[in-house]
Amino acid sequence: MGRGLLGEAGSRIAALEARTAAIVTDGHVGPLYAEALAASLQQHGLRVSIITLPPGEATKSYASLERVCDAVLEAKVERGDLVVALGGGVMGDLAGFAAAVVRRGVRLVQVPTTLLSQVDSSVGGKTGINSLHGKNLVGAFHQPSLVLADTALLDTLPIREMRAGYAEVVKYGLIDDPDFFAWCEANWRGVFDGGPERDEAVAQSCRAKAAVVVKDEREDGDRALLNLGHTFGHALERITYYDSARLVHGEGVAIGMCQAFRFSVALGVCPPADAERVEAHLSEAGLPTRLAQVPGGCGTVDELLDAMAQDKKVKGGALTFILVRGIGQSFIARDVPVASVRAFLQDENSTSRP
Repeated sequence: MGRGLLGEAGSRIAALEARTAAIVTDGHVGPLYAEALAASLQQHGLRVSIITLPPGEATKSYASLERVCDAVLEAKVERGDLVVALGGGVMGDLAGFAAAVVRRGVRLVQVPTTLLSQVDSSVGGKTGINSLHGKNLVGAFHQPSLVLADTALLDTLPIREMRAGYAEVVKYGLIDDPDFFAWCEANWRGVFDGGPERDEAVAQSCRAKAAVVVKDEREDGDRALLNLGHTFGHALERITYYDSARLVHGEGVAIGMCQAFRFSVALGVCPPADAERVEAHLSEAGLPTRLAQVPGGCGTVDELLDAMAQDKKVKGGALTFILVRGIGQSFIARDVPVASVRAFLQDENSTSRP
């Protein structure tokens, strides 16, 4: 990770000793970087093809997976060759899943181009697509051979996408590092402005995630803590039909983290002041924190509960949440009573304000 790494991509990827690379990108990122990346790889002796898909969360679909898999096979990518995911989390998840299943597994390189993908989705080996039943419910664990996080690419990222990625940065402080959350409160403007604070935020986030993944690669235990805010957030994404115009992932996570804190307060396990502090910081950074801020609404309580019932952490039909005893004190709460969740969501709907 660092500034200017895309210019070194050819030599770094060539060091993996592959013969062929299929670059998977989207219509936003591809025109900016795909040809330069392909040329760099070709200069180092690789045969290259470029696969371009529409941008947006809706691309994480069965139809797109089929298209990518067929294109990778048509490019004659062998098991020792590479799929290169160039883009944000959507491209990383989709291309990574294709790499996991084509020929029962080819190698993967992640070149994340958004803050969210640099600090979260490109690290840890989770890949997948969405289903009508929920977010990321079809996928595989498939670790990349290399991740190149060029923080200079974030200079041209739209502010909304920067904010969305920043929600995942803040998450690492809220999980188990109150000092990092305090650092975020003091330094978030530098992260957005592209100063040294940005590189530090990316590095610290990756360190935090890697430390968890090394201990629990397949989310059998504490890796679930990385889903702080995601049970609520994924439900909101499903309710809004993965329409990026209404809600992007990081916005759902921001609302979800605030809900996790407020729910913890409602259950009597978290001080109200901590929930207020989290909401104040995310609001200051320009992120939504309330259900009423979802354009077009977020459905009924029953619809939200139905979406939560498809969460990947559900076991034996029982809801599992990541809750908190305070900032930096998250824990896994299993068998959370549906009645408690329903009462909380009803209160959220009645008291939520723009």
